[in-house]
Amino acid sequence: MKTLRLGLWIAVGVAAVGLGFAALLLPRLSTQPSAAPYGAGDYELVDHDGAPVTDATFAGGKPSLVFFGFTHCPEVCPTTLYEMAGWFEALGPEGEDLNAFFVTVDPERDTPDMLKAYVTAPTDRVLGITGSSEEIAQAIEAWHVHAERIPLEGGDYTMDHTASVFLIGPRGEFEGTIAYREAGDVALGKIRSLLAKS
Repeated sequence: MKTLRLGLWIAVGVAAVGLGFAALLLPRLSTQPSAAPYGAGDYELVDHDGAPVTDATFAGGKPSLVFFGFTHCPEVCPTTLYEMAGWFEALGPEGEDLNAFFVTVDPERDTPDMLKAYVTAPTDRVLGITGSSEEIAQAIEAWHVHAERIPLEGGDYTMDHTASVFLIGPRGEFEGTIAYREAGDVALGKIRSLLAKS
């Protein structure tokens, strides 16, 4: 019985010490800096008007839709661009503070001029982004995007890539994704939720 009581008292003492240590540690943890914005990395790109783009562009104080694609895309990219145009139209003034970016995964072919013609065809609300192959590769890695060159017959190629739209908060925080061909009401609900948090 004495051994049992002694064991219990030791356990209580250990727990008390642990709680005291946690109490000292918690204030320190709460003052640690927040995690880096999603897509943070050392890359320098350009938009379709020639203006510089860095990771800070995506954490510039406004919520954003970010999509990785390419202008020679046969289905996913044009469909997504037209869906984006529909979202902006449905949002109206509610979406005035929402940014939208189309980042190419095919910088060899997607020049700023080509991107501008491509992304502005359905809407003027999407900004095309390109850069050198090396810089785009760094951006793809920073955003954890899948992008793979697939050879085609005759020496041509296409790109296999992530098909989701990233929902990014005003300070670059990741807020979720919109899947390819997701129902319009669901997509709008996610965007409105993003705007409400901003």
